[in-house]
Amino acid sequence: MAFYKSSWFKYLKNFIIGVGASIVMVGALFKIQSWEGGGEMLTAGLLTEAFLFLLLGVLPPEKDYYWEKLYPGLENYNSTIAPLTAGEGSAVPALNGEIVEQQLGGMLNEMQSMSKSLGSLKALQEVDFSGTSEQLKTMSNFYTRMNDAMENLNDSLEDTKAYKDQLSALNQNLGQLNNVYGNVLSAMSNIGKN
Repeated sequence: MAFYKSSWFKYLKNFIIGVGASIVMVGALFKIQSWEGGGEMLTAGLLTEAFLFLLLGVLPPEKDYYWEKLYPGLENYNSTIAPLTAGEGSAVPALNGEIVEQQLGGMLNEMQSMSKSLGSLKALQEVDFSGTSEQLKTMSNFYTRMNDAMENLNDSLEDTKAYKDQLSALNQNLGQLNNVYGNVLSAMSNIGKN
């Protein structure tokens, strides 16, 4: 590994850039205020910055992540990509840009559906249930009265059955009285013939 990729060099480079920039700013402040030593500080800071810009221009741009080593062809949008860790003949599906876009589109649709569901839940949360207690009391009162009416109807049915039984007994008594009256009439008519 090259020295400029090591962590100590990255730290040193950032440290020198920070110190150089601060020297340039303090030197500019001294120069603007016409304080003593401003020219020398400004010169030292600008030389430090010039050296760092030269160094950054010479060093190649740094990549921290090398995904294309794991997924060869990652930089090409239309390439079919399978991870190297999958091995030959692996069942891991290959990736390409269109498949990824389709899957992301499906995920977006699911997220929109979840958002609608959450909106419905929020609407339910905003429903005013303050009058519900009063409505429940009214319904309870209605059912209590309905129960009382059913009990009264049941009592009426029992009274109707008793009335029917009494009518049936009265009907039998009238039948017997009719027979007695018929016998009295028959006896009276026989008395007058003799």
